[in-house]
Amino acid sequence: MTTQGRGPAANGHRHARPATAEDHHPAAPSGPGTDGTTEPAAADGTWRGWREATEHALYGPDGFYTRPGGPGPAGHFRTSVHASPLYAGAVATLLRRVDAALGHPDELALVDVGAGRGELLTGVLAALPEDVRARLRPYAVERAARPQGLDPRITWRAELPTPGSLAGLLFANEWLDNVPVDVVETDADGVPRRVLVRADGTERLGPPVDGPDAEWLARWWPPVAPEADAGPATGSRAEIGRPRDAAWARAVRTLRAGLAVAVDYAHHRADRPPFGTLTGFREGREVRPVPDGSCDLTAHVALDACAGPAAERLTQRAALHALGVAGRRPPLSLAGTDPAGYLRALGAAGDAAELTDPAGLGGFGWLLEPVGGAACAGLLTSDAPDRRHPTA
Repeated sequence: MTTQGRGPAANGHRHARPATAEDHHPAAPSGPGTDGTTEPAAADGTWRGWREATEHALYGPDGFYTRPGGPGPAGHFRTSVHASPLYAGAVATLLRRVDAALGHPDELALVDVGAGRGELLTGVLAALPEDVRARLRPYAVERAARPQGLDPRITWRAELPTPGSLAGLLFANEWLDNVPVDVVETDADGVPRRVLVRADGTERLGPPVDGPDAEWLARWWPPVAPEADAGPATGSRAEIGRPRDAAWARAVRTLRAGLAVAVDYAHHRADRPPFGTLTGFREGREVRPVPDGSCDLTAHVALDACAGPAAERLTQRAALHALGVAGRRPPLSLAGTDPAGYLRALGAAGDAAELTDPAGLGGFGWLLEPVGGAACAGLLTSDAPDRRHPTA
């Protein structure tokens, strides 16, 4: 199956058509209930906040990710892991740098958070030399059941390992975008209210945002914060990223020493999208987000809010270049001396170009958090002009 990538397009959204305000309001309410009152739910479903609705739709008994026998994420969208084995090779290179920085410990952990069907760990194991594989303890953290035929060396877990129990590399590729979050929208008076949704995707506005969520908006998504200087525009939307901040902090605490890396399509405080980014994916196409378990539900990540004080943020293009992945075409002379080798090199160059395309997968954000001191800091540091994200 050919699937469409989920990476940001040149406008900061995705390869597929970006979502619009109309997409988010397929049946925008215009009557009673938009003022936040608690009228009874319609007969076809319960009104929930988007965070609760997404949790049920993605991870419930018949959820999009947990449904038995499903194709897994690769059946619906194409991540960097699925695009090319070069990606797993780059993660293997990073793991070896972490291993060296930690002094080659007797047990080296590799934790893949949001492991899908174990594709990344399988690729990394194949790319490592035997001396590293012999010491490696690979963990897949995924709420779906363990797939049949997975390498028996991989420990499959529904939850993160115990805090402070491992030394090595924790890698979360396109995990945080699926950590459910609430959505807010400003009403006609500029008041940000929680968006409530039914399983069929119908929305209405709920109660005003207050407490820690309002504080998070004021700090990290100020255009829709209650005290925004110019007053938020009616219909402005945002996703409250506090659950992702907490999820990432917990993931980082899994390590007692090493490096934690989150990779996702992201935005930054200075350029938050005015209508949010919540959308759906099904069978390689971007679709209207409907929390009924029929599609992936995803939203871009405020990685700057997740970042700890020692974190470094890079583009995927910069990170992969630092790990030796570049899209240079092989010399044409190779075609005359080794035609098969030339074709292999040409294919690898094409894969590398896709992974590092700044208007596609290369525009993803990498968040790197060293743990247990500075030994694993700066493993991808360079003065290359495209290396770092602009700070918010």
